[in-house]
This record gives sequence, structure tokens and C-alpha cells, in this order.
Amino acid sequence: MLTRRHVRVKVMQSIYAMELSQSQNLDKEVKFLQRSTEDMYNLYLLTFALFKELHKMASQQIEIAQRKYLATAAEKNPNRKFIDNRLLTMIVSNELLDETIDNARMNRWDLDSEYVKIIYKKILESKCYNEYMAEKTTNFDKDKEFLINIFKEIIACEDKLYEYINDFNLTWTDDFPIVNTFILKLLKGVKGNESEKYFVPKLYKNDEDKLFAQDLLKKVVLNDEKYQNYIDDKTQNWDKERVAKLDNIIIKMAICEFLRFPTIPVKVTLNEYLEIAKEYSTDKSNVFINGILDSLAKEFDEKKELKKVGRGLL
Repeated sequence: MLTRRHVRVKVMQSIYAMELSQSQNLDKEVKFLQRSTEDMYNLYLLTFALFKELHKMASQQIEIAQRKYLATAAEKNPNRKFIDNRLLTMIVSNELLDETIDNARMNRWDLDSEYVKIIYKKILESKCYNEYMAEKTTNFDKDKEFLINIFKEIIACEDKLYEYINDFNLTWTDDFPIVNTFILKLLKGVKGNESEKYFVPKLYKNDEDKLFAQDLLKKVVLNDEKYQNYIDDKTQNWDKERVAKLDNIIIKMAICEFLRFPTIPVKVTLNEYLEIAKEYSTDKSNVFINGILDSLAKEFDEKKELKKVGRGLL
């Protein structure tokens, strides 16, 4: 589920929080990093539990309408396209996903049904819903396109949902766009014949990625003074107050990868942190960070301090 870039962002956020709180307890911060990263998976599960709850609400609405004493013809023979949506029913009928949601205790929308009602109402009022329901024929691709549009245009953009997850878990505020992007990619990749495991991905690609997160945090923090000296040498003519805290952290993390992670190519490190800077820092940060890191990479290479292993890693 998590890419190396996601892992780097989580480490960056942890270091930033450490510096703001002036925490010196590295073991505590490593545990917090692990817990907050695992919480991302709970947010993923909570979102899929929402899909299930929306389907349940739509089904209940149809049943209630059909039981009316003076039900209309439309109520007696309702349009079932939404609840029969092939991709949605794949999610709803996934027993492994159900079990995983229950084990994580993320099946909690019954307790917070007002948020489900808000989203369901917006779905019913949306243009894409009404166009989808009005179309006489459908197939898996059309069903998939509809559900993707609902997710992009309503669920992922809903302010009330954002407020809810922020109140529920503070670290989810930063995780929300990451998890949404992953879910969108997952939905787009569905072919229709996936196993139940498709919707229950592993949090980390492998154990190496899990260790990478912890090692990166530890090595940056333990070598903070040394890495800061490298930065200071390259910014002697800069007012230190002008160097944003986040930029400083990003540069330190990249230096750490240059010097302490022999299997990660220099170009990969450069590209990853420049992309992170584009997303999380100021407009001018990208140029500043690129200049510092490019200069340091050349200097480390000249001094034979880059101990990279494998072909093409420089």
C-alpha cells in the first residue's frame, strides 16, 4: 500500500513534530512513527467501510419505500443500479475485507451515521449519479467509472468527512490525501476478476520498507548535528532564519540517504525529495533544495564518501 515516498513523508512529519516539541526521546518517536503509519491503514479500512455503509443505506431506503402502504409504481419497482453496481457489490461482498475492518474496529459508521447521510444525500443530488441512474444499460466499466467519479467528486472532497477524520485521529489529517490517492489508484486498477485480497493490501510492500522507515528516522536524528554542519557550510551567505524548518529537514533526510543507505541511488534520493518539497514546502524551496543537494552529492562523490553498492547507483 505504502510507497517509499509515503514512508519518507511520514518520517519527515515525525522529525518535524520532534523538533517542534523539542522531544529527545527517540524510542518514543520511533514507536509513534510506527503507530501513525499503521493508523493510515485504519483510515483506508474506514473509507471502505463507508462504501459498505452507503450501499446499506441505499438498500434500506429501497426496502422502506417498497413497504409503504401507498407505494408508487416507481417505489414498488425501484431503480437498483446503484446497489447492483458491480464494483460496489464486489466491495460489499468481500468477506476478507469485512473481517479486516471488524478486527481493526473500523466498522463504526453506525455510530456516526449523520456523516453517511450527508454523503449519501450529496450522491443522490449529484449530476453523475442522476446520469448513471438514467442510463438504461450498463456494464462493469461503466459501473467502475461511476464509482470512481463518486469517490473523486464527493467522498474525497467532503469537508464534513475531513472534519470527522481530523477529530477522530489527528495524524489522519495529513494521511487523508495519501490514502485517497491510493484508493483511487486501486479502484482504477480493478478488472472485475480480482481475489478478495486485492482490497486488503499489505501496509508495507515488504519488511525492508518497514525497517527503512525506522532506520531513516533514527539515523537522521542521531546524526542531526553532523548533517546540519553540511547544510551550514553550503548556506554561509544565507540568513539561517530564512531557511524553512521543513526544507532543513528534507535536506537532512536526503543527506542521510546519500551517506547511510548504500542501496538507494543518488538520483532516486534527489528525485524523491524534490517531489516531496514540491508538495509540502514553498514554491522556491524546490530550487533551493536541489541546489544544496546537488552540490553536496558532488562533494561526497569527490571525497569518496558515497558508498553505494550495485551497478548504476550513482
